[in-house]
Amino acid sequence: MPDCKEKSILKLASTQDVNGAEAILLSFLEEGVDTLFGYPGGAIMPFYDTLFQNSDCFRHILTRHEQGAIHAAQGYARVTRKTGVCLTTSGPGATNILTGLADAYMDSTPLVIVTGQVVSSLVGTDAFQETDILTMSMAVTKWNAQITNVRDIPAVMAKAFYIANSGRPGPVLIDFPKDVFSAKFAYSYSPCTSLKTYRPNYHPAPELVDKAARWINTAQKPLLLFGQGIVLSKAEEELKMFVERTGMPAAATLLGLSALPASHPLYVGMLGMHGNYAPNLMTGETDLVVAIGMRFDDRVTGKVDTYLKQSRIIHVDIDPTELGKNMDTDLEVEADAKSFLKSILPLLSKNEYPEWIDQFKAKLEEEKKIVIDDDVFPSKGKIQMGEVIRMVSEMTSSGTVAITDVGQHQMKVARYFPLDSPRTLVTSGGLGTMGFGLPAAVGAQLGKPNETVVLFVGDGGLQMTMQELMTITQEKIPVKIVVLNNGFLGMVRQWQEMFFESRYSSTPMQSPDFVKLAGACGVEAGKVYQREDLYDALKQMLDHDGAFLLEVMVEKEENVFPMVPPGAAVTEMILGSS
Repeated sequence: MPDCKEKSILKLASTQDVNGAEAILLSFLEEGVDTLFGYPGGAIMPFYDTLFQNSDCFRHILTRHEQGAIHAAQGYARVTRKTGVCLTTSGPGATNILTGLADAYMDSTPLVIVTGQVVSSLVGTDAFQETDILTMSMAVTKWNAQITNVRDIPAVMAKAFYIANSGRPGPVLIDFPKDVFSAKFAYSYSPCTSLKTYRPNYHPAPELVDKAARWINTAQKPLLLFGQGIVLSKAEEELKMFVERTGMPAAATLLGLSALPASHPLYVGMLGMHGNYAPNLMTGETDLVVAIGMRFDDRVTGKVDTYLKQSRIIHVDIDPTELGKNMDTDLEVEADAKSFLKSILPLLSKNEYPEWIDQFKAKLEEEKKIVIDDDVFPSKGKIQMGEVIRMVSEMTSSGTVAITDVGQHQMKVARYFPLDSPRTLVTSGGLGTMGFGLPAAVGAQLGKPNETVVLFVGDGGLQMTMQELMTITQEKIPVKIVVLNNGFLGMVRQWQEMFFESRYSSTPMQSPDFVKLAGACGVEAGKVYQREDLYDALKQMLDHDGAFLLEVMVEKEENVFPMVPPGAAVTEMILGSS
């Protein structure tokens, strides 16, 4: 992108009045935004006209659906740690992003959404394509507002970016009546650095840090649980130092994956319903848990009234509403993960726990023999999802970004695609949004243009947003797409098999010919049925200069194990169906 601070749009702001649309673009430039995701329409048309006149300053990605636009903005934000920007028109354009708002809200993804609205004089009259998007989005945004006076644009935009990407990040929505885009005023911008009514507490209380250090230094069987808060605060290096100083085993939530290299000797796996056997079982034996940047989600805790009852719990989170919300904890520290780790490191003793670590290794070996070997190195039968994922991981570099949709393949990627570099996994965690993967891969590839981006998606999830294949073609986005096709809504089918006596109600799924579909959209494609053809097909995909879709026909009734049955304690995790 050119240096637009030397371009006409900023010069315009210093020489004459600007209109509302120009003011929004100027605000984007002040906040370092150069990539926009969106879909035009009547109410936002004046903004798009101004964007067209300043197209040398921004890259606008025209998705094929507004949901695709917001998921792409999420993918971009997740890999860059910048604020993603999404643009939609009023009415159905605005309502089509509500799923993405909920997803971003639950997964703490910083977004600024600009929605068009009917002209001010018609607001509240049920005009054509009018919806009350402020009321509708209130529950799934960190903050929202409607601009009624064009002069408010600079201050509101500065506030929007500050709120979206400070404290616990999240989505912010600003609604613009159509006439505000055209009204003129004298523009002046000042970045927002603080608000009287919103004061994130980044720095931990010293007495709490001292107490936490004492508990850690005297623990016999400590366990670290870390989440996405580490990634969001850019505390990966501090986390590594903490683990190596304390010597304690460390386990990740789904969204915490990549914060600590999977190859680290003290990393013991993923927590949760389909996580690794060792960290789930050993929560029943630890005497101290240090939980940093994670929220004790129900998929992590299982039956909460039996979880960690024998253990002291230190919980560190920048969001005070998460402290004590799901778990009764012994020491609650409201702080940014990076600030907490920096504060406590000088107070920690150098420790090692060889016998305690050996217990984790023994459980991992048990899981390997019963589950992992068959998943990733099958000797017979149909192709397994795990072996495809393992093979792709071995054929790509550590900087490769893995994107997933939601379902069985998502859990298999989390388990079998080892992540050694930060921000190399993009997946829908809290909301579990099917259809997230393909548009998120678009945004991630734009955010990391020099890295390989591989999307793993099921046949069900791909059909929810497969129109974004045309976005990939139009924008020349070289994402690699691995469709793991089992002919089912696989995760729902697994539950039907295990808990509903194999009554497969509305889970068998017929799919289009994905190879022909990709070809019709201008994306190179291939298909694999047999294990002996898999490596060559994956190599063709990865070597291809541009986007490529590879459909892999996998075992139809493959299940994901280990598994914590619904309503069970995590210590009751099962390794298989027998």
